[in-house]
Amino acid sequence: MEECISVFDMLKIGVGPSSSHTLGPWRAAERFLSELKSERIFDTTETVKVHLYGSLSLTGKGHATDFAVMLGLSGQDPEYIPVEDISGIVAKIQETQVLKLGNNKEIPFSFLTDIVFHKDFLPFHANGLKFTAFLEDGSEYETTFYSIGGGFVVKEDRPNAKAKEIIKCAFPYPIQKADELLAYCNRHNKSISEIVYENEKSMRPEPEVNSELMRIWETMLECMYIGCHTSGTLPGGLNVRRRAFDMHQNLIGELPYSNPWEWLHVIRKTEVKFRQILKWVSCFALAVNEVNASLGRVVTAPTNGSSGVIPAVLMYYLVIENHKAGEKEIKQFLMVAGEIGSIFKKGSTISAAMGGCQAEIGVSSAMAAGALCELLGGTPEQVLMAAEIAMEHHLGLTCDPIGGLVQIPCIERNTMGAIKAINAAELALETDAKNAKVPLDKVVDTMWKTAQDMNSKYKETSEGGLAVAVNMADC
Repeated sequence: MEECISVFDMLKIGVGPSSSHTLGPWRAAERFLSELKSERIFDTTETVKVHLYGSLSLTGKGHATDFAVMLGLSGQDPEYIPVEDISGIVAKIQETQVLKLGNNKEIPFSFLTDIVFHKDFLPFHANGLKFTAFLEDGSEYETTFYSIGGGFVVKEDRPNAKAKEIIKCAFPYPIQKADELLAYCNRHNKSISEIVYENEKSMRPEPEVNSELMRIWETMLECMYIGCHTSGTLPGGLNVRRRAFDMHQNLIGELPYSNPWEWLHVIRKTEVKFRQILKWVSCFALAVNEVNASLGRVVTAPTNGSSGVIPAVLMYYLVIENHKAGEKEIKQFLMVAGEIGSIFKKGSTISAAMGGCQAEIGVSSAMAAGALCELLGGTPEQVLMAAEIAMEHHLGLTCDPIGGLVQIPCIERNTMGAIKAINAAELALETDAKNAKVPLDKVVDTMWKTAQDMNSKYKETSEGGLAVAVNMADC
């Protein structure tokens, strides 16, 4: 049995602003509730305390980690909760100091004292959180989870976990490295997306694979649509003005539309000079990450902080490159992107707390570059080359969010990752893959070694870089 990661593990629907600091802790809280029930101590739990460690503590406030924990403990699902209900649920807990555990049992809960922030790091992973349940008989139940990036959550005692989520399955084409993927493509004369599709069908019915891929895209499209039609200032205290709205207003023209799909077709009719193309791609990426920064619903791709790159590049293909493209191309793009992301996750990391922003924007840019390359007619060799080029030029990128918020420089970095992805795809298409000097597996290994060498100040701690040079007061 091999380590198998589905496209739907890499592309998750959830709530912003961070997959590792919001979605992960939210899911950890859900798993804690499941443990209480499986241990048959849920009904006798009187109070709960949560301890956040390392990066979860250092940037937890800016990433709404405390909100995520309370929502998870309350039994809310990040994939389906109406985002407009979030602030009300949190406010009620803060005001009443009562939490409805699992949406079933009311317990006293102090927002200020029952979530404890510890600056020290647990040895297993930079994003650790510990839950303690205090029971009626005076005993305690304690469990620790680690949010390892992209919404993945593991426990240290999981056999062979090695800080990576391992899902055991039996793919017909098990893949750990890029050279294995390429070997399957060549042996069976299939594209990368065709190999991935066969793997996905081994896990769930074919109609479900197709419908879930389209649900992911529709969530991305709706996110871009909302971001392009919402003005104002982002929450958090940095007073960052939303830019997608103004940029969109200057680009869209006057043709009418009333929903995201009509909007897509209207964009196809706009001016497509080089500068306009750059602006449209940037606008799409900004829109997604402004929604993410506002605790909106996004697709983790592979993380929330990098969630704007893949939808921006796919939208570029649909509205600029191929006006006839539809469901077939959308699903093809998402499957290739997901597979490339899984190769990085298996061989390196997608957690900024472990590897800096190269693990987020770098990986998302590589995912988008490879996926676009296949849609533009690239061979499997060229697809992997595109992913390699994109990551090669993100190596060493630090994660230094000002105020611990996923805003500066995170939002703009998504525009850069998207533009680099398009450029990487074009470079790969114009290159004979036989002349490639750096295979994708080598850049994955290099990324991991770079992550290990990187100073912890630049790994989502807000203790270095822009986070220190520019403080909240300056903004």
